[in-house]
Amino acid sequence: MEYEVVIGLETHIELDTDSKMFCACDARFFGAEPNTHVCPVCLGMPGAMPVINKRAVEFTIMVGLALNCSIARHTFWERKSYWYPDLPKGYQISQYQRPLCYDGWIDVDVRDVASGVWQEQAERRRIRIRRAHLEEDTGKLTHAGAYSYVDYNRSGVPLIEIVTEPDIRSADEAYAYLSALQQIVRYLGVSSADMEKGAMRCEPNMSLRPKGSQDFGVKVEIKNLNSLRAVRDAIAYEIERQTRILRAGGTIKQVTLGWDEARGVTVVQREKESAHDYRYFPEPDLPPLEISEAWLEAIRARMPELALSRQDRYRRDYGLSAYDASVLTAERAVADWFESALAAFAADDGRLAQRAKTVANWVQTEVFRLMKANGLSPSQINDIKVRPAQLADLLRLVEQGTINNNTAKFVLEDMFATGANAAEIVQAKGLAQMSDVEALRQIVNQVIAANPQQVAQVRAGQEKVFGFLVGQAMKATKGKGNAQIINQLLREAIAAADDLPAQG
Repeated sequence: MEYEVVIGLETHIELDTDSKMFCACDARFFGAEPNTHVCPVCLGMPGAMPVINKRAVEFTIMVGLALNCSIARHTFWERKSYWYPDLPKGYQISQYQRPLCYDGWIDVDVRDVASGVWQEQAERRRIRIRRAHLEEDTGKLTHAGAYSYVDYNRSGVPLIEIVTEPDIRSADEAYAYLSALQQIVRYLGVSSADMEKGAMRCEPNMSLRPKGSQDFGVKVEIKNLNSLRAVRDAIAYEIERQTRILRAGGTIKQVTLGWDEARGVTVVQREKESAHDYRYFPEPDLPPLEISEAWLEAIRARMPELALSRQDRYRRDYGLSAYDASVLTAERAVADWFESALAAFAADDGRLAQRAKTVANWVQTEVFRLMKANGLSPSQINDIKVRPAQLADLLRLVEQGTINNNTAKFVLEDMFATGANAAEIVQAKGLAQMSDVEALRQIVNQVIAANPQQVAQVRAGQEKVFGFLVGQAMKATKGKGNAQIINQLLREAIAAADDLPAQG
């Protein structure tokens, strides 16, 4: 029997606010000594009263808008009770009955990422969002042999929980969804979404059912996933494991599983709790949350254009490939930098598509190459000394024939190191391209005279040899010759060399 997987994802994302959700403690705790970013409120001391972090509410609404959610105008807080050592109050302040954001959706491009081969055409899938609500994070437990240690620095940090409908049908779709979600919150500037640091954590809920059936199978939840790859691999493993059990006539138990990265297997942690086990009831120490129309519209006005929309626009308006559009929009900083450079380069005429491709190529090859060599990631593009308008000036010098492409690469290296403008570098170092036709004609004639055999080969149809003659002419100009003029003059000289016998 053939089976299909049904997956829903619960994703927790820490918000990048200065203070915690319900107290004034510094929320930037990563790398700090354990239990140094705490106070009576986030430690759950008797009599300590919580206060709502307004920025965390705004960040959550921004995420909800990006996920096409409806925004609740009236909501309230609830206590979610459970007793773990990493939860100092014995309950978590959260939302259950009335989430701040609900009934949304997100479109994702699904590719076979496991193959390692870029697919220009991707399947676009819509994943529905059931809810996105705001809550506080727990502390962190570390297990070492017979001992367990708890660090409450993370306790009380604002956290968004985003829950999808069971719309995901493969490990690759789950990977695509999480990649898109991570990209969205980074574009919004509300979270680093760094899974290795715990700023984004995902828990797949999945089941298998006979293909074509509308009934759900027995659901399992997978925890301890600290990378996009781990999510994809854990789901793929569970699909294979459950398929083996079902085909052998066995049954699946509803459990919470952990992911053992080293062995590449899931392991049982505990039986799965149900919602009623948490004993939700309204939080008595916090007022209801009212979202006014004016407040909502002010937040909406700050929303940036997101990556998928930019990709579609780059392909439609600039004629870029899906690959180029994807690379350029992967980081908001890169997309903004690229558009600024293009605006400066294409401001004077209508050759937008042609110049967009030129700028895209230079950003993805030369700019990224220099950044990588200097230990910078694409997200740090605003830290480089070359400004977008300076790259545009450099490309204009190439287009005008002042310098050639090879010289331009050398000039960009100098710009990257010093921040100087391209024209200043070209003038100071005498790098201007040699475009004097008569001077180049003399050099071409010398090349023709010195290489009669190669000239004859070209005339006989051996076109590859033509590149050798071009190279000789460029060598004579010390790389400064205008390649376009040299090519033209060589063609004319070879065609006129009638006294040389053609060789077959």
